[in-house]
Amino acid sequence: MVTQLDNKTALVLIDLQNGIAKMPLFKPASEVIDKAIDLVNAFRAKKLPVIFINVNPLIGKLKAVRAEQNTLPTTEEGVKQAREAMEASGFFNIVPQLQVQEDELLITKTTWNAFFQTSLHRELQVRGVTGIVLAGIATSIGVEGTARSAHEFGYNIAFAQDAMSDMHQAAHDNSFSYIFPRIGEIDDTAAIITKVQELA
Repeated sequence: MVTQLDNKTALVLIDLQNGIAKMPLFKPASEVIDKAIDLVNAFRAKKLPVIFINVNPLIGKLKAVRAEQNTLPTTEEGVKQAREAMEASGFFNIVPQLQVQEDELLITKTTWNAFFQTSLHRELQVRGVTGIVLAGIATSIGVEGTARSAHEFGYNIAFAQDAMSDMHQAAHDNSFSYIFPRIGEIDDTAAIITKVQELA
């Protein structure tokens, strides 16, 4: 249960982009997006920071590492073709339902962790943020990867449990059962919005 939110809390939405939303998920992306819209509206109403994160693994080093299930192209030509196809399909664009505003941040990450080699921590510090609400796709990948780093930086974390999904329910459940309770507080979107509305 989320007991409170810091007065300087930001909403950080992970990888709610066209290409990720079209992946096969145990809970439909449309449900996650609907809850994310509710969170966005609540944060905007309180003039609190809303930060959108998208991922482009093709510009990072992940494509070059050995992994048993690496799905990224490894040749220069393969990366070029994949990037062109993904750009043409709008893969990297935040889903239009979220209606990103001009004064809201969009940060592109290249790994699972939105803090790694990005401006996220600096941007949060500039805004005096001490707490974050996390939501997005996938729970066990981008959200958990970011949450672990946020915890290391000392942010208070609230997880919006009904505003997340994953390719595998078991992975999602593992994050919520064993990882998230150790580094933050968990609640549903409606309860978190109530806490947002109570902020001064």
